Amino acid sequence: MNNPKEADTPVLITEAAPSFDDQHAARKRKYILMMSLRLPCLFLALLFAQVSWWLALGFLVLSIPLPWAAVLIANDRPPRKSERVNRHQQGEPSAHLIERSNNQVIEG
Repeated sequence: MNNPKEADTPVLITEAAPSFDDQHAARKRKYILMMSLRLPCLFLALLFAQVSWWLALGFLVLSIPLPWAAVLIANDRPPRKSERVNRHQQGEPSAHLIERSNNQVIEG
């Protein structure tokens, strides 16, 4: 039979964008995830400093742009949907939309 949990789940019937709160929560999660990746990179750089300086330098260089990228991604909003606007009535010729006038030009 039907699962009672499925009956409580609303069905999305529109193409509406997620609410501002949902977008903000998703951006916050992305920011926290990216910033939490920086600490292990710094820790690994310290750990590998005695073993391999080039590997330690690689982890250090990897950790430098993470805050910048995290802020950019956290502040990025989803793109707006482009709406196609049709200003012409279907079946109506467009030739009469521009009126031709025989105005006389007076030079002074």
